[in-house]
Amino acid sequence: MGRIAALYLAHLSPMTKAHESIISVLRRDYAPVYVFPVRFIQDNREINTKSFPFSFDQRKEMVEATFGNSVEVLSDYTFYAPFSQYLPPLLSSKSWQLRNQIVSHIKEDKFVSYTGDTAERVMLKIYGLHPLKARRLEISGSSVKEMLYREVIEGDPGIWRSMVPSATVKVIEDNWSSVERFAKEKDDTTKRVMGMKFPREGYK
Repeated sequence: MGRIAALYLAHLSPMTKAHESIISVLRRDYAPVYVFPVRFIQDNREINTKSFPFSFDQRKEMVEATFGNSVEVLSDYTFYAPFSQYLPPLLSSKSWQLRNQIVSHIKEDKFVSYTGDTAERVMLKIYGLHPLKARRLEISGSSVKEMLYREVIEGDPGIWRSMVPSATVKVIEDNWSSVERFAKEKDDTTKRVMGMKFPREGYK
């Protein structure tokens, strides 16, 4: 029997201890493990927002700083502007192209994918990505981001450093200018459509 790979598609903005736990469990049960931080690209430029303050390279560094080369971080979970062309999910031919793009560098014949969201699990099943049954873990990237922004605006360090892996703390601190940039923005230039988040820039 050949090896069974695991695919983990996530925002990872930033990587939290919940993400670390998920990847650790996948590493225990599957090999290899592929991690896919989402990207949004327009005119060969990555778009970041208050909801997605960290670049792909920064998030890749977060994962590799914790797991080294025991997992592989791939950039194939990428939406290209206009992002509206990927909707509605399952019905859009572009969404199926994204599915094929995600598995394009998977060498193994058998693989599973991970999500803690019930609706996402249904979609991943229809896309043929073989989702595992799992529950959503408590620490969210959104709550950590709010603490990061509060530290910039109010000087309150909060407890975010206890909610992310120690290696991620260093990556965030080394890239503190990214946190400062978005903390000072009044509006989040991200929109939610059909339960999915997209940058407003490049949506249409």
